[in-house]
Amino acid sequence: MLGIVINGVNGKMGGVLRAAIEAEPDLRILAGFDTKPSDAPPPFAFYADPKACAHGADVLIDFSHFTALPALLEYCLRTNTPAVIATTALGDAERARIESASARIPVFRSANMSLGVNVIRQAARLAAPTLEADFHIEILEKHHGKKADSPSGTALMLAEAINDVLAVRKDFVFGRHGKDDACKITELGIHAVRGGTLPGEHSVLFLGPDEAIEIKHTAFSRNVFALGAVKAARFLAGKPPGLYDMDDLISAGAV
Repeated sequence: MLGIVINGVNGKMGGVLRAAIEAEPDLRILAGFDTKPSDAPPPFAFYADPKACAHGADVLIDFSHFTALPALLEYCLRTNTPAVIATTALGDAERARIESASARIPVFRSANMSLGVNVIRQAARLAAPTLEADFHIEILEKHHGKKADSPSGTALMLAEAINDVLAVRKDFVFGRHGKDDACKITELGIHAVRGGTLPGEHSVLFLGPDEAIEIKHTAFSRNVFALGAVKAARFLAGKPPGLYDMDDLISAGAV
């Protein structure tokens, strides 16, 4: 039985993740963290502050806000609990904290826990070097109207993954409002659309002379992110300290 702590347990993704874990007979929620109180007493320990929790777990899964990261990592280091970090909008300071913590505990980090998104990430990395010289590259992402960050962490993840395999890194352009010059081959455009209840859609566009290639992923519910996080938790449990991601999970065949 794998014991899991959920951070952000009372949020929308926390609720989806809780249902996904409760549907698995080999998983058990040991505790939940959230600054928002529960509507009803949960069947597990609940803490508004991770500092109040004295016991560890096989894995912690975090779907919350990047400002919660310092307290979460302190808890994980104190209790020797591996961490799956699924929170987006991480800055340099947060990434540095994660890398530092991964020297002592296993940490799994991904801007998107969907297996499909990470497959299109690999596909885009495969295509980009061949098309680099003649094709413009654009990324379009669509999300529900309540999403706070723009562009999405996933769009940035895709853009960085593409840039990492190019002979010459491209300059990111966020939208093209007010630009009078022509689209440059040295640019990579990233565009965000917000509205409705769409969980998430990402397209990588390779636009060349007289032809175009589109690599697209659509999430029809938040459940795909919860299922990916569960796979990550199973993969991470028992691993030595280090920083892991979806490439490691896919390479290990843990899908």
